[in-house]
Amino acid sequence: MDFNENFILGCSAIGAGLAVIAGIGPGVGQGIAAGHAAAAVGRNPGAQPKVMQTMLLGQAVAETTGLYGLLVAILLMFVKPLLP
Repeated sequence: MDFNENFILGCSAIGAGLAVIAGIGPGVGQGIAAGHAAAAVGRNPGAQPKVMQTMLLGQAVAETTGLYGLLVAILLMFVKPLLP
């Protein structure tokens, strides 16, 4: 293994670590959404089905960011397209 190959592998590992950080945003956003939904259901229990439906849809959309980050990290760690 020469310097270039080690450098590419090291940069791939750093990039994978940075890509996994993308999971922080969806986690915080989903927690905030669940908290606001719980407060809304507490104020108006009759609206619970509509609030839950909207919250779950929003959380599913927010989770895609974290999943894309995980996918990028897996690709960077296990697929080495830049190596000769």
